[in-house]
Amino acid sequence: MSTSTPVAVIFDLDGTLVDSEPNYYEAGKRVLQQFGVPDFTWEDHAEFIGIGTRETLEVLRQRHGIDAPVDELLDLKNAAYLELAAAHTDAFPQMHKLAEMLQANGNPMAVASGSSRPAIEAVLPGAGLDSVLTTIVSAEEVTHGKPAPDVFLAAARLLGTRPADCVVVEDAPPGVEAARRAGMRCIAVPYLPAQADDPLVASADLLFRGGQREFDAQRAFDWIVRK
Repeated sequence: MSTSTPVAVIFDLDGTLVDSEPNYYEAGKRVLQQFGVPDFTWEDHAEFIGIGTRETLEVLRQRHGIDAPVDELLDLKNAAYLELAAAHTDAFPQMHKLAEMLQANGNPMAVASGSSRPAIEAVLPGAGLDSVLTTIVSAEEVTHGKPAPDVFLAAARLLGTRPADCVVVEDAPPGVEAARRAGMRCIAVPYLPAQADDPLVASADLLFRGGQREFDAQRAFDWIVRK
């Protein structure tokens, strides 16, 4: 990594910057109920944490024999999620602090998420992050979602930064794998405690095993700027 180039930081959104998974679970549950699937549990939802919405719905559509096209399911879920997100979405305080520290230090930053652009643009203002994080890439705007590296590589291009000069902040195995494939360093802050032992998460360059309850903005900032 170049010592003369400021490190760019690419944040995942859901489960990393903001605790949006409860809203995604409820939105998915509502949509599946409309198509005769009444028993979608949190455990069912947790299987797809870190995977793009479209990819998730494609699997669920096949699994439950839903006839509706995935685009219809996607529109329904996005509408339900936007309603829930507008009502309430919490930013993780230490993540918010890290983003502000990086902004003050002049580090380029972006959000690269599996969510739709409307969902990202709805969440960031509600979480007080829209003035800090202005560069956005949705997985719907690239060919392949995580664990493919496309969304992170697109973010690096928008920031005008080499992948080797980027650090990704992620909460789930597919995102950590996407960062590895992109040739980027990765800070892992697992949303689900059990995922701290996942081999992909464990391979991150910096791991906060306790997730958000252990995450420390100053420690992460110091590690980033030293790189």
